[in-house]
Amino acid sequence: MTDFLGIVLALIVLGAIGIPILVYLALGLGEVILTLVPAKAGQKLRPWVWLLLPVALAATILIFPVIVTLGTSMMDARSASFVGLDNYAWAFSGSMLGIVGNNIVWLIAFPIATLVLALFAATLFDKVRYEPLAMTIVILPTAISFTAGSVIWTQMYSFQPAGTPQIGTFNAFLGLFGINPVPWLIQPVVNNLSLIFIAVWLQLGIATLILSSAIKNVGSEMIEAARLDGASEWRVFFSIILPNILPSVLVVLTTMIIAALKVFDIVYVMTNGNFGTDVIANKLYYELFAANNLGHASAIAVILLFTALPIAFINIFQFRSEARS
Repeated sequence: MTDFLGIVLALIVLGAIGIPILVYLALGLGEVILTLVPAKAGQKLRPWVWLLLPVALAATILIFPVIVTLGTSMMDARSASFVGLDNYAWAFSGSMLGIVGNNIVWLIAFPIATLVLALFAATLFDKVRYEPLAMTIVILPTAISFTAGSVIWTQMYSFQPAGTPQIGTFNAFLGLFGINPVPWLIQPVVNNLSLIFIAVWLQLGIATLILSSAIKNVGSEMIEAARLDGASEWRVFFSIILPNILPSVLVVLTTMIIAALKVFDIVYVMTNGNFGTDVIANKLYYELFAANNLGHASAIAVILLFTALPIAFINIFQFRSEARS
């Protein structure tokens, strides 16, 4: 325990004192060097001197691990010998195909369900007087971690054989109408949709909040003019509101797609990938910590990274276009 406290104290001292001193010394040294070069050259070099430490830090934290992971993804389980692209061939064959298929279901169902429900909620809440209360209720689940939410819904989905008392909320409710209990987390297809529903429940609040803010920024004059011209509420939404909030819709959609790609907590806590519910991130965890196969785990990590990058770039380009406009 004493050693642990010593390590913690050393890290605190390093972060609070050591790092600021190093930054100060590095920038001071850079300024001294700039005084030795011509003034015009110094003006051009000064931004790079100040950016040197952030770039070096980003390279150390982000780029270096990616390079190492790329290397280990082409090695065997113990990183002892080079195997080329064998790990990537494994990642797209055998049981992995079913896992990739589950992720595709997540990529389609989760973002679309969240976006549609969030659009509906944001539009509806904008028209009622009790919007603060309704928004609070929708946002509340976002305060719960994915792990805690999974524990809650494990109890909600609890299943007992027909004819025995049901402790799960859903099956107890079905029993009131004489309907047989449903094995929510065991039955194929149903179990994946049940897990996706939990993710929607946890993320709906933040998506609704983003879209609600966007809707409030739509000019009321255009909406009122359309209504005076006899446009229905559906026409107003699809012709005026939706085109004006497309950037926010894109943010929500891309955020949910990335969340679907890396979903792990819900699957791990509720089924641990059993009964045909396994996803890529959960398989990565299994390969790294259970199978001790660093090559397979690294290949999965690289695939997840390069799958998410185009989606992240879309968001970046969208933000830049908004800034320019």
